[in-house]
Amino acid sequence: TISDDVAARTYMQAVRDQLPRFMLDAGTTNANRWEGEIAFRSPEGLARTFTVIAQVVRESDGSVHHWATIARDITEERQARAELDRIATHDALTGLPNRVLFLRKTTEALERAGTTGVKVAVLFIDLDKLKHVNDTIGHAVGDQLIVSIAKRLANATRPNDTVARIAGDEFVVLCEGVLDDHVALDIAERIRTAITGPLVLHGVEIEAGASVGVAMATDDLLAEMSPADAAVTLLHSADTAMYRAKQRGRGRSELFNDQMRTAARERAALAAELEQALAGDQFEIVYQPIELAHAGRIAAVEAFLRWNHPTKGQLSPVAFIDLADESGLIAPIGDWVLDTAAADLRTWMDAGLVDRGTCLHVNVSRRQLADTTFVDRTANVLRERGLDGTQLVYETGESTLIDSNPAVLRTVNALKRNGVRIAVDDFGAGNSSLAALRTFPADILKIDGTLVRDVGRTDGGDDPMVRSIIQLAHSLDLSVCAEWVTSDDQLQRLRVLGCDLVQGNRIGSNAARDEFADRLSKRRVSDDATN
Repeated sequence: TISDDVAARTYMQAVRDQLPRFMLDAGTTNANRWEGEIAFRSPEGLARTFTVIAQVVRESDGSVHHWATIARDITEERQARAELDRIATHDALTGLPNRVLFLRKTTEALERAGTTGVKVAVLFIDLDKLKHVNDTIGHAVGDQLIVSIAKRLANATRPNDTVARIAGDEFVVLCEGVLDDHVALDIAERIRTAITGPLVLHGVEIEAGASVGVAMATDDLLAEMSPADAAVTLLHSADTAMYRAKQRGRGRSELFNDQMRTAARERAALAAELEQALAGDQFEIVYQPIELAHAGRIAAVEAFLRWNHPTKGQLSPVAFIDLADESGLIAPIGDWVLDTAAADLRTWMDAGLVDRGTCLHVNVSRRQLADTTFVDRTANVLRERGLDGTQLVYETGESTLIDSNPAVLRTVNALKRNGVRIAVDDFGAGNSSLAALRTFPADILKIDGTLVRDVGRTDGGDDPMVRSIIQLAHSLDLSVCAEWVTSDDQLQRLRVLGCDLVQGNRIGSNAARDEFADRLSKRRVSDDATN
């Protein structure tokens, strides 16, 4: 057809125009074959790409007699590959670059900075209240909130800035050509201000807000590591600054500084040492008794992890448990704690130092509870150590109570089917959610020691707060344990208030395994003599 002839002529002209010139030179005698790609526009105006094999046939003098091509249309293949690359490098909800593409662009920017001296900054933006919106209004509204924030970010940033979404409520911005720290912080504040303000989504008004962390690429950073490693470090630094902003009250911007840098390096070093601690037998468990408030009898023993660091001395979990959680080491460390403590309890039971029904309290994190293998691993330890599921109490913080993670709830319910009980630790110390308490399948509420501390004072102390918590817990069929009980006055008042369990130095301080066993032995002798 005429259209085919036109297409053929268009194609052949494109090949002639794009073939290397030496292929058609009369003086060339050893270049008769070429393979490559040819781009041309069809008569209909569509851009097409072909892979081409061109063969030139020459006369004896080297002039071109004729040439022929074999071609394959790879336009759709190229488009599919480009779409796969787009999916792999962009956020599906907002269309913004994702972490992979952002780090690639940051690496390229740092490579340019190494030669041109242009300053580079990364802004880490964490949205406030997204989880609350998802939980209370729904994920559809939460998604719309994210899309709206992405649009606000696009309008607030400069044309050459790169905006990316790297997690559920986390955005990042790459800024090149930033003069100094102050300018970077000004940019962050302008962006934060643009994000902040009411949004009406699905008929609901939502007050949007964010915390922003800022990190500048320093000359030292570029000198110490490759651009790719520096990009990852810069992102982590901005993340650290963002968390500092959240700690200082949210709705603000913070610049990553030398103090944060020093803390980050110490944290990284500690994380590396943590990997060796388990294999190096550096962990230890100390125990504290938990008594029935009215009977004065040991009902349970709580196991507390300690790290006997070779240079820093004994460290409590406050110093390293977040690192263990982030690195994934929390699983093997947690398994070791449960197995060791269960073995000790079994030994004390067999020796008659504790009653057969004595329970073991062990702390667990949200990450552990979200692990799909956690229930089976727990059951295996209990079976191997000869303990019943009813003798184990897993303690978890208020953050787990508030976080309605379906995986966590599935694990908790599976544990409870095996007889394991769940305690909410340090209740009252954070953002306690009474609504969540009604729906979370807990068995024991442990009142934070900061509330118990002043119970029993002549002026009433925190009696009303503690009384209310005890009454609330009992109305939900929860037992109550008071922490930090250090005096007889506290103990007597807690009994009057109806507290079920007590724990603290008045009952017994923390002690390592052998010392704790000695205390149990002396207590057993004393109880026998009294009876």
